[in-house]
Amino acid sequence: MEQDLVIVVDCGSTNITISAVDARGNFIKSASSPNAPAQQSGGGPSHFIWDLDTIWEKICGASLEVCSEVGTERIKAVIVTTFGADGTFLDSGNNPVYPVISWQDTRTEETAEEIKSLIDPKEIYNITGYNLIRFNTMLRFLWLSKHAPEVIEKADKYLMMPGLISHKLSGEVSIDSTSASTMMALDMKDRTWSDKMLGLAGMDSSYFPRWVDPGDTIGTVTADACTATGLPSGIPVITGGHDTQFALVGSGASGNEAVLSSGTWEILMARTDNFSPNDTGFDNGVNIEYDSVPGVYNPQMLMMGSGVLEWVRKTFFAADDTGKGIYDIMISKAEKIQPDASDLFLCPTFVSGTGPFQKYNAPGYLYGLNIMTSKGEIYRAALEGLAFQLRSALEVLNSATGYDPAGIRVVGGGAKNRLWNSIRADVTGLPVAVTSQKEITALGAALFAFKGIGAFHSIEEAVQNVDFSEEIVEPSGRGDIYEKKYREFMKIPRALGSV
Repeated sequence: MEQDLVIVVDCGSTNITISAVDARGNFIKSASSPNAPAQQSGGGPSHFIWDLDTIWEKICGASLEVCSEVGTERIKAVIVTTFGADGTFLDSGNNPVYPVISWQDTRTEETAEEIKSLIDPKEIYNITGYNLIRFNTMLRFLWLSKHAPEVIEKADKYLMMPGLISHKLSGEVSIDSTSASTMMALDMKDRTWSDKMLGLAGMDSSYFPRWVDPGDTIGTVTADACTATGLPSGIPVITGGHDTQFALVGSGASGNEAVLSSGTWEILMARTDNFSPNDTGFDNGVNIEYDSVPGVYNPQMLMMGSGVLEWVRKTFFAADDTGKGIYDIMISKAEKIQPDASDLFLCPTFVSGTGPFQKYNAPGYLYGLNIMTSKGEIYRAALEGLAFQLRSALEVLNSATGYDPAGIRVVGGGAKNRLWNSIRADVTGLPVAVTSQKEITALGAALFAFKGIGAFHSIEEAVQNVDFSEEIVEPSGRGDIYEKKYREFMKIPRALGSV
């Protein structure tokens, strides 16, 4: 007998993917469409927005393809997961009164400085768990209150991206806890809206609709959404939310494993049972969001990842790049170099204000070049530098939260690099787990959808139903070499940052 399915709407920054997933985590059918922000008409050159009509059109097209393939009689629910921070105001008729400002937009860079005159950034952190980042939702509220106050005056409510898409499916308005925790507008400890933060923009909690947690039922698919998407009319629309939190669940990580989501950017995440902002977390860039499970928190660090490796590829390996297997070539060259054979260091702080070295205000750098330096050494130095960054981030998380993992679970594109995983294990002294499950965000969301329709009593039971087929990369015994290199490496950002 064919198993029941749920549909996951995974709206990412580069792709929108619709997947039909069964309760054992098998992806039966998926369809994708590219996604990208658009420049705002009449806005400045750095003003980027999400076109909701275009996004909905792409969701509908991919959903029609998936539903026609798997058959609607098997589909029992739909859930939405997408990026954090982004959303927009709606009027009383639930029509947007301003475009959805994208997290890639830079209009709030000045606002991030201006807010410091209104409230101490450390107080913001203690209330919201968030450091000042230019794309904080709260900064957009402030920007609109100054540059387009009529938007807030006309607004009846504010929805985040998961809520905007869920509204298109169900006709119901809601805001989920995980997305709300990315806004820098919550009193995180009390799970309420912060009057102090919202008051800075002349707002209050009345702008926000009912609060829902992952796995809650928002409503049911409307007849109009059924026609547009091919989804069965009347099936539950289950609460999803911020993609990072579902990646944690979909990774299959145990409670004593830190999770590293490794792509262009890396996010190091943990799960803890208390909200405890402190000076260590503030000074070192630890942000704290709500976990997908109420009462659990996700302290995390954002830092550069394979974006650094892409720079190495374009800068030093362009002649080798024939379009096929370039990373295999790079790895092969780096594998020939022993870790104690090179004194070259690369610091991956290519974007200021991120990662564990932000407190030093040090730039990215290559240190130790000589006339014989090879491009293989440069690539290996990049992998080692990223691993040193990971170790430093783990130390920061431990100091800020007391979290002491027994292992690291790596997910995303950066999990595929065998040499990088080996270096990670050697530098941190921890086993690195890699799962065969690739679409972990969609998988985590699917498990919550199944829980939401009663297929499982708990999310833990849902996770136990999935075969993650993991590979464990153990430290190779070169820890002494890397311990010495790490100590040498850590001297440099401190020195450069003081110049």
